[in-house]
Amino acid sequence: MLMNRSLREWISSFPLIILILMIMGLSLNEKIYAQVLKLGEAMFGDYYLLRADIPTPSCDPNQDIEAAVRAQVEKMQADAANDPFGGVFGASVDESAVRTSLAKQRDLCVQSHEMARINQEKVTGAVRAFRVLDYAMLGISDIGRKNLQVILLALIMVCALTATLANHHISLRSLEFVNDYKTSAIAQLIANLALTYSAWSYLMVGKSSSAALLNENTRIAYIVVFGMMCLINIIQLFRIPKDATPGGSIGNALLAVPLYAYMTFIAAWFFLFAQKDPQGLILYVDKIMEAADLFLKIGLFIWAGLLLKQTHIGEMVFRIFKPWKLPPEMLAFFAIFLMAVPTAYTGASGAIIVAMGGVIFAELRRAGARRNLALAATAMTGSLGVVLSPCLLVVIIAIFNKEVTTDDLFHWGTRVFLLTSLIFFVISFIAKDGKMTVAPASEALKPSLQAFIPLIPYALIMVGTAYLFDLLLGVKLDENSAATIVPVSVLLIVFYEKMISKPHEQEGEYVDPERQTTLESCVRVGTTNTSELIGGLLLLIALSMALSGVIEETHFIEKAAAEGQFFHNQWAVMTALILVVTLIGLSGLEPFGAIILVSGSLAKVAYHFGIDPIHFWMLVLVSFELAFLAPPVGLNHLLTRHAVGDKEVQLAKQEAANKNFWYRHERYLLPMAVMGTTMLTVGYGPLIYKALVGAQ
Repeated sequence: MLMNRSLREWISSFPLIILILMIMGLSLNEKIYAQVLKLGEAMFGDYYLLRADIPTPSCDPNQDIEAAVRAQVEKMQADAANDPFGGVFGASVDESAVRTSLAKQRDLCVQSHEMARINQEKVTGAVRAFRVLDYAMLGISDIGRKNLQVILLALIMVCALTATLANHHISLRSLEFVNDYKTSAIAQLIANLALTYSAWSYLMVGKSSSAALLNENTRIAYIVVFGMMCLINIIQLFRIPKDATPGGSIGNALLAVPLYAYMTFIAAWFFLFAQKDPQGLILYVDKIMEAADLFLKIGLFIWAGLLLKQTHIGEMVFRIFKPWKLPPEMLAFFAIFLMAVPTAYTGASGAIIVAMGGVIFAELRRAGARRNLALAATAMTGSLGVVLSPCLLVVIIAIFNKEVTTDDLFHWGTRVFLLTSLIFFVISFIAKDGKMTVAPASEALKPSLQAFIPLIPYALIMVGTAYLFDLLLGVKLDENSAATIVPVSVLLIVFYEKMISKPHEQEGEYVDPERQTTLESCVRVGTTNTSELIGGLLLLIALSMALSGVIEETHFIEKAAAEGQFFHNQWAVMTALILVVTLIGLSGLEPFGAIILVSGSLAKVAYHFGIDPIHFWMLVLVSFELAFLAPPVGLNHLLTRHAVGDKEVQLAKQEAANKNFWYRHERYLLPMAVMGTTMLTVGYGPLIYKALVGAQ
């Protein structure tokens, strides 16, 4: 340990916090700079004229127009007389046109002299000093805009290497046995070798081209990142952790291989062998750079979510419900309903599960919930909010599809959210295991209201932060600014809790073993955990884009639509869309990559057959969330396992071993029933409505 910091914190967490602060600083600089320009205008008046020295123009503002007209006409006539072809189109000169032209030139000259005069009179020492601030902030903004891809590359490098070193890539099961570690290392080595070779081909093709080499640093960076991951995998192959259990079956070992490796195998086989296009693999991975700003925002949201994990806000929210002694199903409903809001504002359902999953699971268990019900509800806490403002998934849809706007999508998304909430309540009520009773209001109302009081400062911090951004910077909390405002708000909450309020867990409450007591340690541990999650998630997104490239290059969606006879009406089209979108989601594609794939292929098919764009994208969002909650991948379930621990998952299986089919598999069946019913309602509901209206 050096200065009480581990080597990993110096080589991973420290660079990451620098990158995060840089991203936030660049974003804040843009917003502050706009206000600086307004301040300059208010202080000096016409500041846009004073931002640079304007020399006195060389033109004559007092030019004699008539003399200039005569001179111009004489010159034009002389030129025509000396031109052997001058008479072809006529030799006459339009004096009025010449006069008008010269008059306009003199007017422009007068304006230029006036601008120079104002500039020279008003540019004082104070203006020149203000310019220094102006130019400095402009330079920082320019650096930020030109280097977003470089910053994203640095983020991927730090976090992907961290996730590889820590064996924390996203997989179907955790590493446990010796064979798990060996198989995972070999699979990752093969995948990373393929990515390194593709990146090398990308660089060599560029160098051999006669045209100027574009993005050379990016091409080299890919070679460095994936090459270093290869070296780590080789070391891991021979250095198995001492606490690994000996043995292990090949079946379990294959489930422990990271999902990005399987995606790489498919994409590498297609591009390297089937297509004979080695650089094609990395070219699709490189598509992540086209939306660098959005993926940097994802990093900020994940960081904010894991900082929120260091606070007691989750327990405090559940204290409101404790006096009512709600049945587990009703408490699960409220948990899912409430967690939709932070999911929408972080734009990453996984971050909310990791941040709040432990608290939600523990509180549901304390209320008497079956383990499978608690696991199902925990996995769903990050699902419902993806259709609410200002979720980044919706923003990406609007960016890649000009047929829809964020306003329209969020408008209908709110209705889909309410529909899903209602369906969850109904299904959980039907599947209840016991009576649905609550404590009388005479007993519960007063302590429940008292539980609101400690939450007031948290609410004031969040509302106050948004208000100050609006007041001081003219920036409202929306899908464009949330990535800046939310992390600032969470940092202030952590500061308040660790430096001022210093709350403690109540008896029987969940105690997060990673929660720290000081501000510095909270930020440090939150950043350390962020590096692993960002690394796993960004690699999954990047390889999802490569896998979507395979689907895109085969053009099978367009071919099926063009050649199939199935698409004879909108009912058939909708059925096909539901099947295809669900299969895309179940394939393990990360939503950001899947949306780009669907935007370039399936969306066009839907529009062609008359499916309303908003209707289509609501269906896509619900279908993807269904896929996140369904086997074989079920990413939200993987993150839930990470949040609550493998032991609870195993205990859930044992607890329900002698129960009926529903309760044995409730962890999967409840979310699938809710999201599946929502998907069918969203898909066919508008068609049924149009059919009924048309019949009238």
